[in-house]
Amino acid sequence: MINNDVLRSVRYSLDLGDHHVVTLCQMADPAFEVDVDQAKAWLLREDEPGFQPMSDSALAHFLDGLILHLRGPDEGQAPRAVETRIDNNLVLKKLRVAFQLRDVDMMEIFTSIGFNVSKSELGALFRQPGHKNYRRCLDQMLRNFLKGLSLRLRG
Repeated sequence: MINNDVLRSVRYSLDLGDHHVVTLCQMADPAFEVDVDQAKAWLLREDEPGFQPMSDSALAHFLDGLILHLRGPDEGQAPRAVETRIDNNLVLKKLRVAFQLRDVDMMEIFTSIGFNVSKSELGALFRQPGHKNYRRCLDQMLRNFLKGLSLRLRG
């Protein structure tokens, strides 16, 4: 899935402004350089002038900042390094952590939009890539999760 779509969906779900996007990106790593104009370019549609694709690193910074914002810093732990490569499984995992969702919550989110997922299918998404039961999270599944999350958060 396109990183910009993930950003737009989470931003809509939480009703975040452009400044909030910048703040969340910098919460994960204050040295990460992003400004409001950059955030606005990420939020544009692909066919709009001024659109810029969001890098994996920038999305990882945003999601890590979201985790810190919603859950607070992990006391006694050194700050984690931000990933440079991100895939749908990692996006799903970071959203799960940020919103403190359990398996039941995630299955309810999927069910609320008519996309039924079993507990074993859901568990396979969070396994390590080398595990025999690992399953890639496809774009359709992540889109449906983001749509269900929006419904849950916005009502």
